[in-house]
Amino acid sequence: MSIKLGMNAKLYRNTGDYAAPVWAEMPNVKDVTLNLETGEADVTVRGNAGWRATLATLREGTVEFEAIWDSADDGFSALRQAYFSNGTVEVAVMDGDITEAGTEGLRATMSVTNFSRNEPLEEAITASISLKPAYAVNPPEWMVTS
Repeated sequence: MSIKLGMNAKLYRNTGDYAAPVWAEMPNVKDVTLNLETGEADVTVRGNAGWRATLATLREGTVEFEAIWDSADDGFSALRQAYFSNGTVEVAVMDGDITEAGTEGLRATMSVTNFSRNEPLEEAITASISLKPAYAVNPPEWMVTS
């Protein structure tokens, strides 16, 4: 059994291109959630013995996390720039170090769909950030390092 801890998972940003990625870790994140869901098509028929039948259709992926509001952080600045320019950023949401064989996660070119600033009275200013797959040449993929 190979149990993975969330604190060892990593979020990366590609600073190269798709064919020759240069993965820069984004350490200024906490509580990352990778949501993976599919739409559903009802394919229930009378011959299904009274059971509903469903087929999965289009997949959806969302990455949600918090980051400390740090304008000097390159990853944070890239996300903010992508949000305000309606641009994209390619990320890899991995369950460990991307250089280790067997590490896996979602690789996708993403749009920044939420970039909300939180200003709690006794805490650091943070940003709540959401990423969703963007229109891109390369579709999202589940990546396993070798």
